[in-house]
Amino acid sequence: MTPWGYGYYATPGIHSDEQVAGWKVVTDAVHAKGGKIVLQLWHVGRVSNCALLPGGGQPVSSTDVISESMSYIDDTWARVKNTAPRKLTTDEIPGIVEEFGDGAQRAKDAGFDGVEIHGANSYLLDQFTRDGVNKRDDIYGGSIENRVRFPLMVADAVADVWKDEDGGAGRVGYRISPMSEHKDVRDSDPEAVFCALAKGLGERGLGFLHAVETWDRPNIDPRVATVMPKIVKAFKDAGGGLYIGNGNYSPEQGEQALADGWADAIAFGKLWIPNPDLEVRIAKGGPYRDPEPSTFYGGGAAGYTEFSRLDES
Repeated sequence: MTPWGYGYYATPGIHSDEQVAGWKVVTDAVHAKGGKIVLQLWHVGRVSNCALLPGGGQPVSSTDVISESMSYIDDTWARVKNTAPRKLTTDEIPGIVEEFGDGAQRAKDAGFDGVEIHGANSYLLDQFTRDGVNKRDDIYGGSIENRVRFPLMVADAVADVWKDEDGGAGRVGYRISPMSEHKDVRDSDPEAVFCALAKGLGERGLGFLHAVETWDRPNIDPRVATVMPKIVKAFKDAGGGLYIGNGNYSPEQGEQALADGWADAIAFGKLWIPNPDLEVRIAKGGPYRDPEPSTFYGGGAAGYTEFSRLDES
C-alpha cells in the first residue's frame, strides 16, 4: 500500500495503478473459479532494511530501537540484519493512515472481496500497540488508549472505504498476534491492550478478527487458552463479527476447535503451500504433503507452485 511498507524482497504491493491492473487479473481468475479473495494490507515498519525502501531510506516505527530480526533484500536470498528505524513524528502518522485507506480503495478497484488489516507479527501497527516497543510520550504512546489510537484510526479509514449498503464493515478484518514475541515485539499486559483493541475493532463492526494464537501447536502457550477467549469476547460483545483462529493447526485440530466453539473458522497457511487443494483433501481426510520450510523463500516453483491437485495426480 506504500513503497515505504516493504520488508522483504519480491513481495507484491498495491500502491500503483499498474499493480491494481495486475491484481485484477488475479481476482478475475479467482472469481472465474467461484472463489473469494481478500487482500491483506500491511506496513512492516521497523522490520525492514534500507535496501528495500525508496532511495535507501530509513525504516520507520513507533521507536528508534532496532529490531534484531533479518530480511531478504535481493535475489541471493541471504538474510540481512534490519536497519535501525527512525521514530515517526506525531504529524506523520495521519499520512500513513491515509495510505492504508488508499490501499483499501485500490484493493476494491482491483476486484478483491474484502481486506484484512495486518496488525500482527511485529509489523508497524503492532509496534504501536505494544509497550515493549512503543516508548512514545505523545498521543500515540503511554496509555493503552493512546497505543491503540493509531490502529483504530487505520481501521476507521479502511472501514470507510469498504462500507456496505447498511454502512457496516463486514468485509474488513484485522489480524493480531497477542501472545507472540516474534521479532522481539513484547507487551507487559497483552490481555489488557488486546482486549481494548478488540473492543474498539468490534465497535466499528469489523467482519472478523484473525489471531495468530501460537507458533508451536499442539504445545500451545497456556496463556492463549486463558487470554484469547477474553479478547474474542471483547470483540464480539462490542459488535464484531467472526473469530478466525490460526497457528499451525492440523485439519483435525481445526475441526475440534470448531466443534468446541473455540473459533468460527480456522485459517491455514503453511499446510496450504504444498496442498493447493487443501479443502478437497480435508473433505477426503487426506493425504497431505508436508511443507518444506527451506523452500518458503527464494522464488521459483520448488516447494511452492509445483504441486498438483488430487484430481490431477
